[in-house]
Amino acid sequence: MVEIKALACELPATLGLPLSRLSVADVARHARHSGLVARISDSTVWRWLHEDAIRPWQHRCWIFPRDPHFQAKAARILDLYARCWQGQALREDEFVISTDEKTSIQARVRIHPSLPTRPGQTMRVEHEYARGGAWAYLAALDVHRAKVFGRCEATTGIAPFERLVDQVMSQPPYNEARRVFWIMDNGSSHRGEASVQRLTQAHPRLVPVHGPVHASWLNQIEIYFSIVQRKVLTPNDFPCLQAVAERLANFERYYESIAHPFEWKFTRADLNALMARMRSRYAETHPLKLAA
Repeated sequence: MVEIKALACELPATLGLPLSRLSVADVARHARHSGLVARISDSTVWRWLHEDAIRPWQHRCWIFPRDPHFQAKAARILDLYARCWQGQALREDEFVISTDEKTSIQARVRIHPSLPTRPGQTMRVEHEYARGGAWAYLAALDVHRAKVFGRCEATTGIAPFERLVDQVMSQPPYNEARRVFWIMDNGSSHRGEASVQRLTQAHPRLVPVHGPVHASWLNQIEIYFSIVQRKVLTPNDFPCLQAVAERLANFERYYESIAHPFEWKFTRADLNALMARMRSRYAETHPLKLAA
């Protein structure tokens, strides 16, 4: 059993197999052909692997942090989620906004009307559609109040993003706040020192906080976007482009009526532990680079 589990944890290339991933049948077949066992069934291999949740037929992509300041940048965001900045607790008149853009939201006008769910039959959506145009959806989330601000624009860019910022910062309580921290990624609409200067000159109360590159999982607005994708845009069936904008706006109000702030549990301590594990794994796989 132990040898079979060890075999399943190998990359196919190390076993001399021209495969990208191993299936249960591949593991059983290789075990027999290599002389590890004389006979073994696929179901037995599956049962042994299932005990330890070993699934060599599955995979997921990941990106090793390349930003030399990844840990420091990520820690700032995690501190803000915990209502802390530079070691000091945030005051009641200080707020944290998470923002980003969701691009190319199409209006797919179905050739035939969708049919609702019936007993014994799922909802049916016509496969063919006409393209009714597309929006860029810009949104900002007050992470501690579950308050959403959004707008549909023809495209992303500096001007559309700054219109979103104006939309938020022109209304209470943000227009009178001590500080409003805006967590954002490094997209072209709001990256770099030039963006920081534009935003802070227009809104002195605003504090831009850029996350590390390739760290969208730190940005809570991405969770909101995933909810929008599931509940608002899937299946995509709209009579026109304006209907997309109206549903998105209506959903913002609906979401605020039922939602609570996300229960964010990943802390600075968790980040430090994760980075330590990643450094250890990197040391195992790249010993020569570390030695150099």
